[in-house]
Amino acid sequence: MKITIGAYDATTRTVAVTFERDAVEHRRSVNACHDPQGGYDAIATAARVDDVARGVAHKIRVGAITAPVPVQEAETDTRRD
Repeated sequence: MKITIGAYDATTRTVAVTFERDAVEHRRSVNACHDPQGGYDAIATAARVDDVARGVAHKIRVGAITAPVPVQEAETDTRRD
């Protein structure tokens, strides 16, 4: 599984994460970890993201998370009566 961790958002205290496996791309926010002084802890957050990734991988395997179905363009009737 490919995991991309975005920038830390101090307002929400989260990081945006993209999980990609096969044709499925799943995006979600993950709560960030902080050190005892309240600062963002990137190493602990990466470990938390890995934990979340295991759950996401399982949900993809069982079909709870799937690739979105492509939206087909509606046919446009350009005839004039």
